[in-house]
Amino acid sequence: MNIIITGASKGIGRAVAEKFAANGYTLFLCARKEAPLAALAKELETQYPGSTVHYIPCDVSIQEEVLRFAAWVLSKTSAPGILVNNAGIFTPGNVYDEADGLLERMMETNLYSAYYLSRALLPAMMAQKSGHIFNICSIASLKAYPNGGSYSITKYALAGLTANLRHEMKPHGIKLTAVFPGAAYTGSWENSGISRDRFMEAADIAEMIYSASRLSPQACVEEIVMRPQLGDI
Repeated sequence: MNIIITGASKGIGRAVAEKFAANGYTLFLCARKEAPLAALAKELETQYPGSTVHYIPCDVSIQEEVLRFAAWVLSKTSAPGILVNNAGIFTPGNVYDEADGLLERMMETNLYSAYYLSRALLPAMMAQKSGHIFNICSIASLKAYPNGGSYSITKYALAGLTANLRHEMKPHGIKLTAVFPGAAYTGSWENSGISRDRFMEAADIAEMIYSASRLSPQACVEEIVMRPQLGDI
């Protein structure tokens, strides 16, 4: 079985890669920088020798690079199993005063990357009548909050993409799951001054994705909503 993960070198993407490598999957990974990917691949293959890790750098905000990544994956497997559209960026702001162009930049990474990569891989999934796509949305997909701005808009849109694809793919045996995580402790929170105990672990999200991916073909977890036990941060 194989899994394709964008934004795999850190945070939630890395945690997902670790979980599936531990269970013997073949991994196809991308992130913007090659060096962290190479280090991760070496670490995973050393720790989990039953797993194979393939990787290439890819800036998913650029459509041509997304399509190149998809073609590379399909050159190595004709049967993509699981796709985790995880890559994303966050810049705080308000719709009324954030910098011009911010919405466009975040749409490219947070929405268009998942749209183009899914479209490129779906024909192979449809041919085999199986596959599972996880789109990493956000609590910001569900509720407006201060400084959400364009980020929240893009995450609402990603949830909409997931819902539409789920409807379209039902006759083809392909599952779509929207993941709505609250605050998980990743590098972006290290200097926040908030205790790590207040956050979820990225591994918690990876555990839920792995569990949802292991159900029978007749069952689909449509949405996964996760928050820190004490509530949103």
